[in-house]
Amino acid sequence: MNAAIIWDKAFAEHDTGDHPEGADRISTMIDHLRGTDLWPGLTVVKPETATESDILLVHTRRHLELIKRAAEGAGTWIDADTHVSPRSYETALLSAGGAIAATRLWDRGLVPFALIRPPGHHATPDRAMGFCLFNNIAVAAAKLLEEGCERVAIVDWDVHHGNGTQAAFYDEPRVLFVSMHQWPHYPGSGFFSECGEGAGEGYTVNLPLPAGSGDGDYSLAFQEVVEPIVTQFAPQAILVSAGQDIHSDDPLGAMDVTDGGFGMMALRCLRLARELSGERLAFVLEGGYDREASARSAEAVLRALVSEEAPSAGTAPGRAAAAIERARETQAVYWDL
Repeated sequence: MNAAIIWDKAFAEHDTGDHPEGADRISTMIDHLRGTDLWPGLTVVKPETATESDILLVHTRRHLELIKRAAEGAGTWIDADTHVSPRSYETALLSAGGAIAATRLWDRGLVPFALIRPPGHHATPDRAMGFCLFNNIAVAAAKLLEEGCERVAIVDWDVHHGNGTQAAFYDEPRVLFVSMHQWPHYPGSGFFSECGEGAGEGYTVNLPLPAGSGDGDYSLAFQEVVEPIVTQFAPQAILVSAGQDIHSDDPLGAMDVTDGGFGMMALRCLRLARELSGERLAFVLEGGYDREASARSAEAVLRALVSEEAPSAGTAPGRAAAAIERARETQAVYWDL
């Protein structure tokens, strides 16, 4: 498989100062990848800026204008976690554009990893939060729907629940949202019973997992819940909110996933995309706050895509078996599990 990365040095212009979600998150990954044997074979693509019309597919006009105004002058804090600097509005548009750009590479036979910031999956249609300004992956999914795609699956393995993505599509049957996340943890949403509403009931799948869940637990979650449901949904495209903060070294989470665990999940997603969606698969960076661990896990994702070989990862389920079974039982109302 041919892999690509989407990246621009302009992502550093979103200046958060001394903050976990700092500009060096991306530059450390790029420097690390440049030192690997993968780099010569990777296609590197610069994103184009998303338009305001793209953002408005997900967000309210009031939200867009709030971010634009907040970035004027010296910048400000939107909440206790989320900072906006003078170039943050333009950088957030570029980040959303990076997620859209990922979906444009499929015709070239590429599976992309969009290494973009600020991240997006906490941004709801009308609120910035959790380091996120615009919801990059939701904008990319909404753009696919606008262009005629009938079914899009979003798989979110970030340590935090993707509450913004869930909110954007909670009543939308054309988008399947699957989230595996630490529970209890920020932002406090993503319980088993949150399954969608109206026409979208059954198309939100939450797997709240206990702290300490590792490679084997995530493998079991894919096997028992994620893969059967995604297969039955039969998406025409699969987007992955690829948060690196489930890594055992991450300071903002308490999960126990290894480098190899990321490769294992990436390979499982690739196999699903090959079977269901003509390899229309894209990874979009969300969290990940230990710089070296995030760089290694990004390498692991790309290496799994290129080699298509199962990496060395922990295999035995540990803490999460009961939670995965509860998620399976909850979702069995809607899916054949």
